[in-house]
Amino acid sequence: MRKKVVAGNWKCNTTVQEGVELAKAVNELVATEGAKDVVVVLGTPFTHITKVVETVDNSRIGVAAQNCAAEAKGAFTGEVSAAMVKSTGAGYVILGHSERREYYGETSEILNKKVALTLENGLTPIYCCGEPLEIREAGTQKEFVINQLKETVFKLSADDFKKVIVAYEPIWAIGTGKTATTEQAQEMHKDLRDAMAAQYGQEVADEISILYGGSCNPKNANELFANPDVDGGLIGGASLKADDFLAIINAY
Repeated sequence: MRKKVVAGNWKCNTTVQEGVELAKAVNELVATEGAKDVVVVLGTPFTHITKVVETVDNSRIGVAAQNCAAEAKGAFTGEVSAAMVKSTGAGYVILGHSERREYYGETSEILNKKVALTLENGLTPIYCCGEPLEIREAGTQKEFVINQLKETVFKLSADDFKKVIVAYEPIWAIGTGKTATTEQAQEMHKDLRDAMAAQYGQEVADEISILYGGSCNPKNANELFANPDVDGGLIGGASLKADDFLAIINAY
């Protein structure tokens, strides 16, 4: 049975001190009120990871980096390798977010390197995919998003692919206040699972958690998570408020 997952993506927000306080608040709420069958992950800035790992109950809350380098080590000033991420105690890495693709020119070739290094270091990739508004308006979103997977994680062996969490984020809904309708979310998640089944077989496809991201909040999470192929959320702004984040964790 595939896992329910709610992962927060703090993006470029909070100082270390603010992040630790937020992690403390989330940790307390999850311990006392959080749904026991939901995997909770906090995606923090690199500067925060070690402190947040030390702050939370690691048996209940995982910690993710929001990125990692495409190289294992070497003369790459400013980069943080997957091995470095692993050494902090983090267990996950968010990869392929649309902001990384758009602002920092991340290509499928680069992401293939990052996915491989993440897996080699025993980390779980939370792999993002999604279409911009013009693709949605053209009605070609299914082909566009499945191709993002074909160029990257579908190159993995079945055993490695089963270690990946996929996050579908329609780019037009990230930080805009717009959210895909429940029908749009379920349709794309079903298309992605069908593509996984075609690539690896239905048994593998049924094991993969597919998260929805894009203006998911306490008001719409319950409706989104009720869809049979939506297994949780990759949460941006709402993950910066402990009460809102808890409400999403408990939205199943």
